[in-house]
Amino acid sequence: MTNTGKVWLVGAGPGDLGLFTMKGLQTLQQADVVVYDSLVGQGVLSQIPETARCINVGKRASHHTMPQEKINEVLVEEAKKGQRVVRLKGGDPFLFGRGGEELELLVQEGIPYEIIPGVTSPIAVPAYNGIPVTHRDFTSSLHIITGHKKQGAAYDIDFEALVRTRGTLVFLMGVSALGDICQALLEAGMNPDMPAAILQKGTTAGQKRIVATVSTLEEEVKRQGIETPAIIVVGKVCALAEEFAWYEKLPLAGYKVLVTRPRELVSTMAGKLRSLGAEVLELPAIRTAPLKDQSRLYTAFAKLDTYQWIAFTSPTGVRIFFEELRKTRTDIRKLQQVQIAAIGKGTAKALEERGFFPDLIPEVYDGETLGRELCERCVGDEQILIPRAAMGNQEIIQGLEGKSGLKIDDIPTYDTFYESQEAVDEKKEFETGQMDCAVFTSASTVRGFVKATPGLDYTKVRAACIGKQTKAEADAVGMETYMAKKATIDSVLDLVIELKEKTATEQEEQ
Repeated sequence: MTNTGKVWLVGAGPGDLGLFTMKGLQTLQQADVVVYDSLVGQGVLSQIPETARCINVGKRASHHTMPQEKINEVLVEEAKKGQRVVRLKGGDPFLFGRGGEELELLVQEGIPYEIIPGVTSPIAVPAYNGIPVTHRDFTSSLHIITGHKKQGAAYDIDFEALVRTRGTLVFLMGVSALGDICQALLEAGMNPDMPAAILQKGTTAGQKRIVATVSTLEEEVKRQGIETPAIIVVGKVCALAEEFAWYEKLPLAGYKVLVTRPRELVSTMAGKLRSLGAEVLELPAIRTAPLKDQSRLYTAFAKLDTYQWIAFTSPTGVRIFFEELRKTRTDIRKLQQVQIAAIGKGTAKALEERGFFPDLIPEVYDGETLGRELCERCVGDEQILIPRAAMGNQEIIQGLEGKSGLKIDDIPTYDTFYESQEAVDEKKEFETGQMDCAVFTSASTVRGFVKATPGLDYTKVRAACIGKQTKAEADAVGMETYMAKKATIDSVLDLVIELKEKTATEQEEQ
């Protein structure tokens, strides 16, 4: 019997990664093949596992990368190879997402499948713009209509029936036909003063709202401009937008930030940026892996009780040290007389999670300061163990060389690999001015970003850096660099808010 795979039709939501369902994320992270649309948010695309093969089928009005019939065939072909196939669709698969058509061939071919609904834009996008699609004082029904029609053809929509409902009307894919839609509603008897809105790129940094009336909305759009994707909302509830608006009041609303991180680390930084309203594209710039040959570390384990200090320079270094300690069944009590140094709060937190509270965290979170302050704590005959990345910088060692007699075991425990994300074009984001800034929390993430974006003019990158070493790495390739006052996540967040305010001031002056 052949090993038949399975297809999951997964709704990716309207754009904001926070609106992607937990079940959708869990399924995506186990995918072998991901078949995705143009409307899938970049934050969701950044969650595709590095092991998955990506197939971009495009699908935007008038720009079809792959015909629907071919997409259906691809799903069947990949499943028949025994693959776990995720068909990732913007919004919800069954709301104008042609999910039903894709199921027909799967059923015919006997391919197992599941449907994972997604948060849908006709409800979520108005919500992000302060528009409740139903409100007991205004309306008791909601009607979702496709605004897409073939060029030159008339609408196959009973506009008179829609007007009679007195409900909220949401038109998807109707931007190019906005004038026709408004005119048809007026001819069907709708009050010309009925509030109406067009909502651009809802739930993302590109969100924009134009509120007018059915008779004036087209004119306002011509005056103010709008980009796709956008939805049209018609109904009395649109009048509540200004009163109920909330998204644009967040400190980083409308600001798009790239956060680079090691693949295996969940980014606290990204979560905090999102809570402040930023659209965050979280991409793994580096991947770390323990060295296959840990013989030097194991030699150090055999004499742990001879060290006076162990200095950790990253959370990854902490994790691998304790994983290898467990593998070798080395008794943790050997560390009872050893003092512990951590380069910063993130490393200290990783130690505290394992029951160790550092004896030394330098005033400035970098290798140079750690080396200097550790040197000051030593009398000159101590043994110091430094388990860290094979590519670790030499500043900590140079700081310790200030005192003779110290015995330093600088032992590599893991390698760093640079990687890029297939589904998101980071280079294009900066070249087209779509990305407002990049946040770098280590020099290695700067190097990883550079490796992933060959040919990019780095003067177009506004970089928020956590410390001196990170800034120096970004300066070396010509980025427009800014450094946080302290090497902490909260200080970097403050810096990003300052950069947004700086951007706003520059735009006002132009």
